[in-house]
Amino acid sequence: MKAICVTPDRELEVRDIPTPIEPAPGHVLIDMDASAINHGDKTFLRMPTAAGNALALGPHGVWGASGAGRVVAVGAGVPLAYTGKQVAVYRSLDRSPESVGLWCERAHVPYTTCLILPDHVRARDYCGSLVNVMTAYAFLEEITSAGHKGVIVTAGNSATGHALASLARRRNIPAILLVRTTAARDALARLGVEHVIVTTEGFNDRLSVLSAELGATAVFDGVGGDLLTSIAPALPMNSTIYFYGFLGGTAPFSIQSVLFMMKNLSMKRFSNFESRTVKEQARLVAALKTLEGVIDDSMFTTRIGKEFHRDQIRLAMAYESADGAKAVLVT
Repeated sequence: MKAICVTPDRELEVRDIPTPIEPAPGHVLIDMDASAINHGDKTFLRMPTAAGNALALGPHGVWGASGAGRVVAVGAGVPLAYTGKQVAVYRSLDRSPESVGLWCERAHVPYTTCLILPDHVRARDYCGSLVNVMTAYAFLEEITSAGHKGVIVTAGNSATGHALASLARRRNIPAILLVRTTAARDALARLGVEHVIVTTEGFNDRLSVLSAELGATAVFDGVGGDLLTSIAPALPMNSTIYFYGFLGGTAPFSIQSVLFMMKNLSMKRFSNFESRTVKEQARLVAALKTLEGVIDDSMFTTRIGKEFHRDQIRLAMAYESADGAKAVLVT
């Protein structure tokens, strides 16, 4: 079968590799329909240890963490409910040396990397979704167990921002989403998101009042850089900044030590792979089951910008969209 694989110098190339025929115990075979190119796919190709330990590529070095398709065979120990079902996949949820990851015609992954999709949805519309939805779920689990009552999301119009807004609303956790444009604010408002702030001049005053009122002391930061520098003075006492992404590029984040001490701020990395939700299999299975019941929420669908075939991988990796829509590889 055809697959997009990583070369020793961290480039991508299309290769012919053996088609997996028999699933290993605990694994499923999936005929892939589509795979979204998420920000992490580009980041980890350049910097394999960006989230700590590098992820094992498995046989043949097939790339790709997110996708969707249909299960065509299940291994021993896999719940029968997965048989023949269309699924969204986030390969990194469960690491296996036998995995064949998703930018190929047929993937081979642990079933605990898969979320069963309802029959009435199109699998392709969820080809980049599970990474964002699971990130939001695991993050909310972590901050509530740490005692936080509300959250500020810096990349509010991102796919993970949408997922956080929806899941926080379901759990009655106040969420403040920060966006760059009035168009993004209006789009989120149409989706029923209540607290959206455009990061134009003077927005910090509103953020300061609203975050204190809502008890939003957890910051999910997917931007870093100048935006985080700007909002630090507006954060409530005892806030924690959780670093997740770096859309702000190489711009540094800076904070006065006196402000750090006055507000008793703390900073830490958030990683799916290190969360209890993902590390403990019983919690992971429970999370996947919970998300199955809500995944058809429109805020969880993948925003597809342009579809590419496998031999167009360089064009697909270079694709950028102003509204966060993704390049999608289709079979």
